[in-house]
Amino acid sequence: MAPSSHIAVLAFPFGSHPIPMLNLVKRIAASAPENVNFSFFCTPESNKSYFSGAKGDEEFANIKAYSVWDGVPKDHLFSGNSQLERIGLFLNATPGNFEMAMKEAEQETGVKICCLLTDAFLGFAGDLAEKIGVPWVPFWTSGSCSLAAHLYTDEIRKLASTTERTIGMIPGMEGLSIGDMPREILLTNEQSPIALLLYNVALNLPRATAVVVNSFEELDPAISLDLKPRFKNYLNISPFHSIAAQHNDECLEWLRKQDDASVVYIGFGSVSIPSPNEMVALAEALETCKFPFLWSLRDHARKSLPAGFIDGTSGFGKLVSWAPQMEVLASGKVGVFVSHGGWNSVLESISFGVPMICRPFFGDHGLNGAMVEVKWRIGLRVEDGIFTKNETVNAIKLILSGEKGKEIKENAQLLKGLATDAVKPNGSSARNFQELLKVITKSS
Repeated sequence: MAPSSHIAVLAFPFGSHPIPMLNLVKRIAASAPENVNFSFFCTPESNKSYFSGAKGDEEFANIKAYSVWDGVPKDHLFSGNSQLERIGLFLNATPGNFEMAMKEAEQETGVKICCLLTDAFLGFAGDLAEKIGVPWVPFWTSGSCSLAAHLYTDEIRKLASTTERTIGMIPGMEGLSIGDMPREILLTNEQSPIALLLYNVALNLPRATAVVVNSFEELDPAISLDLKPRFKNYLNISPFHSIAAQHNDECLEWLRKQDDASVVYIGFGSVSIPSPNEMVALAEALETCKFPFLWSLRDHARKSLPAGFIDGTSGFGKLVSWAPQMEVLASGKVGVFVSHGGWNSVLESISFGVPMICRPFFGDHGLNGAMVEVKWRIGLRVEDGIFTKNETVNAIKLILSGEKGKEIKENAQLLKGLATDAVKPNGSSARNFQELLKVITKSS
């Protein structure tokens, strides 16, 4: 059947952003009519990671990747923070790089693009959708709490200029502090290109045909109630994790031999690594506690571990260079997840009822950690945001064997139940996903 609908998917190629975007597109593509095709636009490096031709990709024959220029001039030499520089160069190349690739996709398919499904960070997309006369559907890949924080940027900045430190103006986030807010909110737009980007995103999102959020309404009901009237369609559609068949992975084999809810799982994502001093403190805490642990740690970061740590903990701990995180959290063996507090990790932890210890690094990590400890009460934050041996020992013991840990585990299980209910056939996220399908498919 010849395609009659052509959806352009515009990804933000940094951090973990492309992963939930591609997962969402695969889910839509599996549910949409056969004549709906998707062109996925991202940088060559990202596309190479996610469209490798691996087994299983053939079931998504209606998704094709197209490369957009990353904005880096030939022979460019990076200095200082190369990640921030890469983001700046990429943003400077937009929207022209996307428009060029979109024309290529239209010429190749012979079908005009009829809808823009984009990462919400791509603030130009609203103007681009208006220019070509199609609906704009931005996807906020983080939680509703961080979306609310950015929508309240002006109010938070005004509060920050006073002596008051407690956030009180955002429903569902009462009791959090100014220091819990993402750093970009507290910067002036002239100080950071990311701050300016996010400020403009917050201004532009109400123009969208629908705003899609990587969360579920029951997690933050007061926030959902506050945000719904701000948008034409406010659609929380998660969690929608898909767990592959458990392959014979060494860490999964090791996990199967452990008692239920007994393991400390440590994983800081693909970008964040604690300082050498913190690595030592965390390692010494694990060695002292003697709870079984699984640590996903890339080989180059192991040089910061104390001498003899790996051999000394081999009887109860396991280090791997990569772990299939969803399978690990879904195993029932993990009693606490020590994490950077990135949204994907938080949402996965909630979905599988696993308590958390959060050590934030950047972006929404601090806010997510505050929600984990203060609002949802499903875990703890590392004191002062830095691992120390004694505090880490206390935090692990509190969750795995302390009285307060029982309450934290109960709360985690309650949220797991709400997440499970949200994606059932008549659950809130399932209904919102059907509404999203209508918005996208009727655009043709």
